[in-house]
Amino acid sequence: MSSKAAASEDKPVLPQRFGRFELLALIGRGGMAEVFKARVLTGPRAGETIALKRMLPQLARDAECVDLFTGEADISRLLRHPNIVEVLEAGEIDDVYYMAQEYVEGRDLSAILSKCREKHILLPVDFALYIGRSLLEALAFAHEAKGPTGQPLHVVHCDVSPSNVFVGKTGEIKLGDFGIAKVRSIDKWDESELVWGKLSYLSPEQLMGREFDGRADLWSAGCLLYELLTNRKPFVGRNTPDLKQAICHLRPGSIISVRSVSAGLEQAVFRALEKAPDHRYRGATEFHDALTPFFQAEIGTPLGIASVVRGLFGVR
Repeated sequence: MSSKAAASEDKPVLPQRFGRFELLALIGRGGMAEVFKARVLTGPRAGETIALKRMLPQLARDAECVDLFTGEADISRLLRHPNIVEVLEAGEIDDVYYMAQEYVEGRDLSAILSKCREKHILLPVDFALYIGRSLLEALAFAHEAKGPTGQPLHVVHCDVSPSNVFVGKTGEIKLGDFGIAKVRSIDKWDESELVWGKLSYLSPEQLMGREFDGRADLWSAGCLLYELLTNRKPFVGRNTPDLKQAICHLRPGSIISVRSVSAGLEQAVFRALEKAPDHRYRGATEFHDALTPFFQAEIGTPLGIASVVRGLFGVR
């Protein structure tokens, strides 16, 4: 977990105990949980700094919220990958559910993109592609993950968006927050379900209540990569109905009209944004490989993107 964009800086709190953890600073708070920078006080990880995600106590009796929170822990513990935020443990203390996660010291993409817009700066193309390709490596691993018995899980993240992608201080890229992920081998899609996730990054099939698979995450990754390249969301609207209409029926504006990139790169991004899932990439690896010809690894390096992020925020 990272210092979330919602909190531009860690908010100090009086150090307090929560089980065997010492809460040091509030990182962020959402509708379901709050996240703290914390220190482990006892056990094998004593002295280690972690991110502690704690479910809001008032939701402890809400079965749906408990299922979402504990489901995230169950899924995330099966997904050990360098580009996925690691869940170290999960449990319950004094009737409060929690997850202890790795602490990624850095920024999320929401904060980075906001700062780029504020400063009227476009991320270098190779840095955008480095982030996008790292994200797709995480998605490929999640989509192909198997359970303890070897059964494919068919995980779909469902909420690939800038606030859930983190850039660490040494340039590592981490995808977090599998709190609303779908596991097809366990869950069944119900067309009456509420639409979860951040609207601007949801695929047409999600918005229309249709069954979806990992190609919905590829749509979201395409939206994110488009934004990394242009500082603009691919689909906008004056209100929610307008935005849904744009996502389901309109084409995004040209990337080439915003910056100098090859037509091939624009086409690679736009294929992920095809309205029909069958017209998109078959999987995250195929999308990743389609970006490779346009990526210069000697430029888009972890330390390079870390340096750019430090410069954006005025950190030496």
